[in-house]
Amino acid sequence: MESAAPLVLFDIDGTLVRRAGPHHRAALVEAVRHVAGVETTTEDVPVAGMLDRDILTIMMRRSGMNLKAIRLAMPDIMHHAQSIYGGSCPDLQRKVCPGVRRALAKLQKHGVVIGLVTGNLTRIGWKKLEQAGLNHFFRFGAFAEVAKDRSGLVRVALKEARRQKWIGRGSRLSLIGDHPNDVNAARANRIQAIAVATGPATFGELMEHSPDILLPDMRALDLEMVL
Repeated sequence: MESAAPLVLFDIDGTLVRRAGPHHRAALVEAVRHVAGVETTTEDVPVAGMLDRDILTIMMRRSGMNLKAIRLAMPDIMHHAQSIYGGSCPDLQRKVCPGVRRALAKLQKHGVVIGLVTGNLTRIGWKKLEQAGLNHFFRFGAFAEVAKDRSGLVRVALKEARRQKWIGRGSRLSLIGDHPNDVNAARANRIQAIAVATGPATFGELMEHSPDILLPDMRALDLEMVL
């Protein structure tokens, strides 16, 4: 019989950790320099809510690279960026958003399946959680390499959870994120959208996108919201 355990998917940046430093952006810039020999920048790139691959594409397009060259270089750039970040990510214990540790512990204690849906590349995402001391709460994740947009990442995550029989038809499904893109991705997959105002988007901006639940931070998460 399939499990009917609840599933909660989390974004990382602005939701679980914030103000993690320049190391992620620097890894993307250095990877492009190393692989493509092109100088780029993340300045004026609206990185919030975006997938790393899309950020890299914008960076390279603004530096004059054509789409074919970007497509050919992208696999090596993504690989190299993850290696760079793995060696440069600082301790993020003090960058964990308010209430996150307690909320994750409660969800885990009550048998909730906890996963990731993030625009980070895989090893960058896991490294952030490792350095924040949060990785042991998460069973799996959908990262920037596996879909073209955040809605696609949610679909991948849901498919994997069903394939593993972690969730069933009766499971309550939720996505918690800090950006309107997270709200839209949840809505596109017909799961509960929980927005938390700990990232760049203000409480008012998130309210305009009508999430099912809007929280000032994770301290306000009640188990009844997801069980």
